[in-house]
Amino acid sequence: MDDSEASAAAVTRPLLAVAGAGAADEAAVPPWRDQLTARGLAVSAGLGVLFCLISLKLGLTTGIVPSLNIAAALLGYFLVRTWTAVLERFGVVSRPFTRQENTVIQTCVVACSGLTGSGGFGSYMLAMNHKTYAAIGPDFPGNRAVDVKDPSLGWIIGFMFVVSFFGLFSLVALRKVMVIDYKLPYPSGTATATLINSLHTTAGAQLADKQVNCLGKYFGISFLWNCFKWFFSGVGNSCGFDNFPSLGLAAFKNTPTYIGCGLLTPHIANCSMLLGAIISWGFLWPYISTKAGDWYPANLGSNDFKGLYGYKVFISVSVILGDGLYNLIKIIYATIKEITIARSKQGRLPLVRVEEDDEGPKLSDEDMLRNRIFINDSIPLWLAGSGYVGLAAISTATVPMIFPQLKWYLVLSAYLVAPLLAFCNSYGAGLTDWNLASTYGKIGLFIFASWVGQNGGVIAGLAACGVMMSIVSTAADLMQDFRTGYLTLSSPRSMFVSQLIGTALGCVIAPLSFWLYWTAFDVGNPDGMFKAPYAVIFREMSILAVEGLSALPQHCLSICSAFFVAALLINLLRDVTPANASQFIPVPMAMAIPFYLGAYFAIDMFVGTVILFIWERVNEEECRDFKDAVASGLICGDGIWSVPSALLSILRIDPPICMYFKPSSLSWLLLTNNVNFAIGRTGSPYCKFAMDMVMNPLVSLKQTWWVGTFW
Repeated sequence: MDDSEASAAAVTRPLLAVAGAGAADEAAVPPWRDQLTARGLAVSAGLGVLFCLISLKLGLTTGIVPSLNIAAALLGYFLVRTWTAVLERFGVVSRPFTRQENTVIQTCVVACSGLTGSGGFGSYMLAMNHKTYAAIGPDFPGNRAVDVKDPSLGWIIGFMFVVSFFGLFSLVALRKVMVIDYKLPYPSGTATATLINSLHTTAGAQLADKQVNCLGKYFGISFLWNCFKWFFSGVGNSCGFDNFPSLGLAAFKNTPTYIGCGLLTPHIANCSMLLGAIISWGFLWPYISTKAGDWYPANLGSNDFKGLYGYKVFISVSVILGDGLYNLIKIIYATIKEITIARSKQGRLPLVRVEEDDEGPKLSDEDMLRNRIFINDSIPLWLAGSGYVGLAAISTATVPMIFPQLKWYLVLSAYLVAPLLAFCNSYGAGLTDWNLASTYGKIGLFIFASWVGQNGGVIAGLAACGVMMSIVSTAADLMQDFRTGYLTLSSPRSMFVSQLIGTALGCVIAPLSFWLYWTAFDVGNPDGMFKAPYAVIFREMSILAVEGLSALPQHCLSICSAFFVAALLINLLRDVTPANASQFIPVPMAMAIPFYLGAYFAIDMFVGTVILFIWERVNEEECRDFKDAVASGLICGDGIWSVPSALLSILRIDPPICMYFKPSSLSWLLLTNNVNFAIGRTGSPYCKFAMDMVMNPLVSLKQTWWVGTFW
């Protein structure tokens, strides 16, 4: 998903309240080297694989990836506790499992899986390949065959290694300013720290066991449901329960993953997506369809950019850009304003109320302990500076070898301005929990694509987008993890090393996970499961930056301008209205996603938000304690099924049964006559099986093996 959509799905409320997590004695805090353990790294690697698969599946289907920090912390706790329990059965005594080790595991896992987003596997990197070029069409203005670079493990892993570490060195010197001086809240990081602190208390451990059991139960339900569905999914996209017409034949793909995402996503975001689906697919697209033959040729295919498909993509892009531009300006304004206030008040930002006397602020013993640990285990300035300069030199030399269209001076100029953008993004994420890395990436895309022009501008813009996204995204993630470490008394050094290890793992695991999907499934097919919606959008933006607005279909510019302005006005309305009213105003970014992608996932996520709403009203405490465990179980079970599903696809093992659903045109009797007529003319047992499934499903199950084998 686009980062701002993902941030809308971020958990901004603690899973558990901190119970009994008072200030620990400083002597009880392990040294930073002891916080990094072999078992922790092994667990991090295993969870990194799982979370990369989950993030990629979500990114390649809807582009929506919720915050997985809570799930990483909880699963890390469960796996290490299981590890130590098994060893104790064999008489092996293990070192105690501390909250610091739990924090390091969570940091490493999120750093690893985060590269599936900043690595562009569902956006800028996939936008370069031949499938996306073909989906847009070779006759589309500015879409040229020379502007194609197909995925290959070699160059992908190399590119990831040379661009993914910059963000870690760009702002590490400002960790004290961001976390202690400015007291930026980083809501997701604070929620994760609250959970980890709670898990490592007696009461928290008891509740954690219940949460893990709940997660395991829904993990099993989700995994087994996907396994069951596979047997009936046949070959192609028209068979199986994914085509069950739950709310009409156009909205049929109810899956545990999106329902789980709906449990994690705020109510307003889910409702916004449903509203966007209603506006686009209920009114706007049917209206534009009536203009076929007038605004655009009537005989175009469903994926031709000169027709309705072009309106879907460009209107979605206009809303996304309008929302992103507004939030970018707002956060930059807030950053400048707060820094100005800080200077006038000697470096203190009024983000957190502090009781003061004439001698300065009063700090609790726990805060003083946190400050000492956070400051004492400092990361040398020379390491941060030399690391950034050294990586910039290596990347300036190697990136043009991977992308010849992006010259060395363009890469160097990107690295000169990247720290400033990384600071703005990290500060904004700390204030609002919105990571706008994708917005900064799009700005880089437009600047560098237009700078290079028609001789390679499309690829150069996409590659520059990747460079900018990697830096600003990892910098914001690092500061959020520093906030988590600060609250759990974890050393900044162990957090930084954990980020380095997680990033290194992600540079290998994320491309391999993507390659599994790429080789096993038809990634990028607009009519398939893995549509990779943002790949088309990013390529279109790069083409527009090179070619200008002449590539738009008729009247598309006027409609896009109207939606762009509407996105700005809706955001402004959300900010100027009182909080009790603004909570009901939709989020434009969330509304834009179903414009292009479809209504099916919006309905699934709305189902999740309805379940959450009812659960909150029936038992608020139980909902607060277990909703994240239920959601994580549904998402993880669906995600881990992608591994055996991909292996079956690679081995060319097809499901044995194709079960499909079609509406009755006139009546059940007419349907019966039609199918019997088809059987009489063709003698097809497949048609008869479909009819039996409708009229007598229990009897027809006896025939499934034979019919599936025949089919």
